[in-house]
Amino acid sequence: MKKSRNNEEKMRVSFDLDEVLFVYPKTHKTEPELKFPFNKYYKERLRLGTPELINTLQELGYEVWVYTSSFRSEKYIKGLFKHYGVKFDGIINGNRHLREVQKNSSQLLPQKVPSRYRISLHVDDEAIICTQGRTFGYEAYQLDGPDDDWKEKIIKFAGEVRHRKELREGINDEDQVDGN
Repeated sequence: MKKSRNNEEKMRVSFDLDEVLFVYPKTHKTEPELKFPFNKYYKERLRLGTPELINTLQELGYEVWVYTSSFRSEKYIKGLFKHYGVKFDGIINGNRHLREVQKNSSQLLPQKVPSRYRISLHVDDEAIICTQGRTFGYEAYQLDGPDDDWKEKIIKFAGEVRHRKELREGINDEDQVDGN
């Protein structure tokens, strides 16, 4: 995991793609369509404000990841977002999840387990993914439907999660120093 300026690990925030960052233009405000010929290859439309939000989170010291159950390739995801000036710190797609999380387990695991990748906050549209956070050790923000204030809400919630995480880690560090 990358270290921040004060040598602490950066908190990771991940985003689902479909219905979170990729949205339908008839129901959501979107970023401008890519210019020809790229719009013929990259057909998805980004929720308005996506590049700004991701870059702002990174400027605030977060690592920003994609965690999607789709099977789009990492190359495809990187390529699409590159056209919008976005570079993710990590990408987990359906193939990687199956290979690294599900593996040979006979028990069917959830389609996303962000804590497996030390992701502290995951943004998703599916309620089941969000409620599983309590069980699998991550916090979730459910983004369902259009919301003009979504960027500000996520930045605020990420700050709250980071604050709680720092408090927990501070308490754990003190316990180790005290020998408890």
